[in-house]
Amino acid sequence: MTPDLSPLDAETERLLAEVSSATLATVLFVHGLRNQVLLGVRRLRPGGPRMVGVARTLRYIAARDDLETLELWKRDDNPQRRIADEIDPGQVLVIDARGEQRSGTMGGMLVARMQARGAAGIVSDGPFRDGPFIAGLEMPSYASGYNANTNLVAHHPEDLDLAITCGGVQVRPGDVVYGDDESVVIIPRHLARDVAREALAKEREEAWIEEQILAGATVKGTYPMSPETRERYERERREAEAPEQRRER
Repeated sequence: MTPDLSPLDAETERLLAEVSSATLATVLFVHGLRNQVLLGVRRLRPGGPRMVGVARTLRYIAARDDLETLELWKRDDNPQRRIADEIDPGQVLVIDARGEQRSGTMGGMLVARMQARGAAGIVSDGPFRDGPFIAGLEMPSYASGYNANTNLVAHHPEDLDLAITCGGVQVRPGDVVYGDDESVVIIPRHLARDVAREALAKEREEAWIEEQILAGATVKGTYPMSPETRERYERERREAEAPEQRRER
């Protein structure tokens, strides 16, 4: 089946930009998906905008000494080099590095090219070389850390846009990739809009609950909400929305 690599619709992208990875993980759990949060990756420069985009995938397999040559690296059909010139705006490159830590999985020049192409981010379950440079780019980047070794030390770039495993999570081309300062979450494309809407509603509920607890409310009856607490929440939410609806008219 040909993956859907088309841009994410504007509403889903907007909703996802307002929620957290923790809330998304909970909503996906409710949908029966328990393994959508990548392990062992971190945002290289915390504090930037959330990463939301459509997955492109690069699969590395173990290096073999007769293949990992500079001549191979220079070839135009090398998947690692190809993706830097082929990735489109709104797409996130997700790299299957098998969790291997002995070398970088991508370097600064190729990642800079991806940013120039309008990519929404890059994720690897291995390290990056030129890590401080990559961390300083505007495009969000996630990896296990830094390693100055060229990828030829440990990796053979095998193919693009096939199903991979990254950080212990299955990632398919066209999946929705979300990242914040806490985690990277993979959302199946067909669930993305529903999950985004449910996550935003849950995020608003939980922000209200946190306010009540900080003001002295007990956990019991507040989290989860008792019928009485929920009635109060719904009433306060309607009252808060009413002035805004009047302004829109």
